[in-house]
Amino acid sequence: MGDILKNLNNYKKVRDVTLTKQDLIQFEEHIVSLWENGKIKAPVHLSHGNEDELIEVFSVIDKSDYIFSTWRSHYHALLHGITPEWIENKILQGKSISLCNLDHNFYSSAIVTGVLPIALGTAIGLKRQKSKQKVWCFVGDMTFETGIFYEVHKYA
Repeated sequence: MGDILKNLNNYKKVRDVTLTKQDLIQFEEHIVSLWENGKIKAPVHLSHGNEDELIEVFSVIDKSDYIFSTWRSHYHALLHGITPEWIENKILQGKSISLCNLDHNFYSSAIVTGVLPIALGTAIGLKRQKSKQKVWCFVGDMTFETGIFYEVHKYA
């Protein structure tokens, strides 16, 4: 993630992120306790470990921008302004690995590369509309290794 953070200098800070590293960790620890107590009946994929970097990244992401994430999206959703209560409710409904919130322009998918073509189409549409909104994609190692990633990257 170090090389990506170097590129953040190309973007202006647009907001102060009010959540702290500890806030993020406590949210996921709460989710773990729900899992351990049998309240969650579906898969949950936690993010623990990159809180500081994500807080820095989200300081350059406007709340009106679009976020496309993977099945590991809890931190992304929280940092984009979605309430912990909304996220917890979706997790309890079995939707942890496919959180989507249209009001916050937030989309995720449990399918590897599932959001990338949609993100590309959204970005092209915003560009054609001359919108100032940006599209931000968060992907993991497995996504990075796929042909779809390279095709989307080529068009972006």
